[in-house]
Amino acid sequence: MANQEYLALLNRGVIVWNEWRYKNPHLQPDFTNANLRGFNLEGVNFQGVNLTGSDLSLAQLINANCRDAIFTSAQLINANLTAINLQGANLINANLISADLRNANLIEADLVNANLIGTDLQNSNCRYVDATSANLSRSNLANADLMKANFSYANFNYANLYNSQLIGSYFYQANLDKANLIKAHLSGIYLSNSSLREANLYRADLRFAELKKVDLQDANLQESYCRGINLKKAILIRADLTGANLRGADLRRANFTDALIDNINLVDANLQETIMPDIN
Repeated sequence: MANQEYLALLNRGVIVWNEWRYKNPHLQPDFTNANLRGFNLEGVNFQGVNLTGSDLSLAQLINANCRDAIFTSAQLINANLTAINLQGANLINANLISADLRNANLIEADLVNANLIGTDLQNSNCRYVDATSANLSRSNLANADLMKANFSYANFNYANLYNSQLIGSYFYQANLDKANLIKAHLSGIYLSNSSLREANLYRADLRFAELKKVDLQDANLQESYCRGINLKKAILIRADLTGANLRGADLRRANFTDALIDNINLVDANLQETIMPDIN
């Protein structure tokens, strides 16, 4: 349980709390299962604090320092976490539905099984995060930095990843159906066995990406840059690849049935056993 003395100190205001923390850097406060719902904690120093199971729904944590804090199974529904520092924080099983995480620092944060449905992560820094099995359906990740992150088994259904940085990230068996990946930077990304049905990859950079056995039915890959991409056994039925650059791509046993391939570049591509659209 949360230490009542800590709660009483926090109730005196963020300035008092932060001064106390500055004077007592060796202490790690425990707010396990604390009720902090709706608290104004703007600029609070929660570095390393244990907030396991706490309720921070509707709380204001703008510019808060929560580096290495523990939010395991915490409730952060509709919380304002704009520009928060969550570097290295533990958010396993945390509930962040509709939270505002714009411009947040989530470098190396642990988001395994976290619920981020409808979360706003615009311009956030999520490099090296582990979001295995996280639910990011309908989340807004426009212009976010998601490089070298692990999103295996994650759900990005209807997510907005416009112009996001996903270079070298890992998406094994992820769901990106109907996701917006317009102008996304996906070079070197691993998407094998994932589903991108009806995803919009217009002008996306997919150079040397790994998309083996990916389902791209009805996806839009117009003018995408796919040089050296691996689409072995991928399903591209009815996909729009108009103007796409697939130079040197591995398309062995890929299925392009009814796909649009006007002005496509297939120079040096491996088309062994590839099912191409009927052009008659």
